[in-house]
Amino acid sequence: MGSQKHVVLLLSVLLILNSLLFSGADEDHYYEFILQETEITKLYSTKTILTVNGSFPGPEIRVRRGDTVYVNVLNQGRSAVSFDWQGFEDPVDGSNELIQPGKNFTYEIELDDEIGTLWWHARSAWAKATVHGAFVILPAADEEYPFPTPTSDQIIIFGEWFKQELTEANETIAAGQADGYTINGHLGETYGCSNDTTYLLEVAYEGLYLLRLINAVANETMVFAIAQHSFTTVGQNATYSQRSFSTSLTLAPGQTLDVLLSANQNVGQYYITAQPSSGRHNTTGVIQYLTSTGV
Repeated sequence: MGSQKHVVLLLSVLLILNSLLFSGADEDHYYEFILQETEITKLYSTKTILTVNGSFPGPEIRVRRGDTVYVNVLNQGRSAVSFDWQGFEDPVDGSNELIQPGKNFTYEIELDDEIGTLWWHARSAWAKATVHGAFVILPAADEEYPFPTPTSDQIIIFGEWFKQELTEANETIAAGQADGYTINGHLGETYGCSNDTTYLLEVAYEGLYLLRLINAVANETMVFAIAQHSFTTVGQNATYSQRSFSTSLTLAPGQTLDVLLSANQNVGQYYITAQPSSGRHNTTGVIQYLTSTGV
């Protein structure tokens, strides 16, 4: 009887050790991207755009440092498209290959030391305008952030909107040519169109938020600000960076920034602005406080 107890105890210890050894192990993640033609109405007009899974921007990929990601892309659109995985240390096989209509391709992305925010997009200029999304790389299971743990994190993607139909003929999109700029696909109030929506960021008083900013605008530097708030930059292009403080942020085309936002103002709404360096158009959003504890 005593020997049986020792065996049970030994097995329990081995199970615990096995759990500790593999709890932080790298994982495989699988995503399905379906390229399809989707009708979207903005600026009082409806047009067909190429999307991934019917959304603009496209779906978010969220994994951990060291994981392996498999993305199967099925092209149900009318034109051949290739994908670019922006900012990864190792080249992604197949990035230069065109996925023909009716065909699919599976990308395998092995993560190394990347940490923070990157993004994916179609390679050609006409498709990239609507086919893009965030690629978030969290710390490994046994790692912590090198800054205070945020209440939550939020993706903010700056995009552009064209009234014209975008096709293979639109391979080069000139700076300032866009008819509007977007925050997570929302044009905001600036353009005076009652049917257009406004990006809303809800925060709790005294919460700490990690904003993952991505400039998906092809040829414009974007300037981002939130009225009466400041930012602490903690990372850029999937690496941690030395902390810096500012009341506005400037992102070059294709750049990503990870910044901390402290929700420390009085309860209410505050404007979010994103403006291209050309100054031709800008877009707005709103930050809304949910509670006012301590105010």
